[in-house]
Amino acid sequence: SHITKKVADKLSRMFKKDRKDFEKKWDDIKVFIEYGMLTEQKFFDKAKDFSLYKNTTGKYYTFDEFTSKVNKSQKNKDGKTVILYTNNTKEQHSFVKTATDKGYEVLELGGPLISHLISKLESDNTDIQFARVDADVIDKLIEKKEPTISKLSDKEQEKLKEIIEKDIDKEKFTVQIQNMSTSDAPIVITQSEFMRRMKEQQQLSGGGGMQMFGSMPESYNLAINSNHDLIGKILAEKTKKKRTNLISQLLDLALLSQGMLKGKDLTEFISRSVNLIK
Repeated sequence: SHITKKVADKLSRMFKKDRKDFEKKWDDIKVFIEYGMLTEQKFFDKAKDFSLYKNTTGKYYTFDEFTSKVNKSQKNKDGKTVILYTNNTKEQHSFVKTATDKGYEVLELGGPLISHLISKLESDNTDIQFARVDADVIDKLIEKKEPTISKLSDKEQEKLKEIIEKDIDKEKFTVQIQNMSTSDAPIVITQSEFMRRMKEQQQLSGGGGMQMFGSMPESYNLAINSNHDLIGKILAEKTKKKRTNLISQLLDLALLSQGMLKGKDLTEFISRSVNLIK
């Protein structure tokens, strides 16, 4: 419409005239711009030049600036450029740090419309894929051609999987043995991008055929770092009690880093930790 064109042209002029000032105003106006981008294709096409995306260090990029910056470093083995994002830098701090330590850039994408905007950007740019930093371990989010080698044999990995599955809630967690860096955490809890996005969009749109995703129980992946010394220690433990204690402690630490350790479980973790320090 005529009004939409006027708004888009005015924003475009503001952006070109004084970008620094436009960046300062961005966080206050972005929800309106995102709404316009989602409701009107013509506005979306014009907004591509001035809509901004902020990274975790507070630097603003246009979509084209950002994709050309990460095009090489964040390309996966299938040739897709993976755009990593967080919707809460504080809560997902450990995941953000793991990604930025590897030299990757992470965008801060929050707000009620973001999962719809991400889907729109992905359908318009088929060589790009968005992934929230806590959707998987970093080496799986941006899978490279040269995989990390495991310290454990296939047989040891199988045994480890069996041992851990005995001690966890199988309804809630799917155990995956991952070959990660020795400096990565021993256990990382993640939730698949697909499942989480489906749930978010269903909650926002109020159901329809997506209802099944909203009512599905929360399920998580439990990535076990086969290269971490403490994971190797689980296999080496002679007594079942020591092994169970070690698994519980590592699992609780992973839950704690996700803000998922509460109530009775948190109390037990604290008393177990005190006994370990004694």
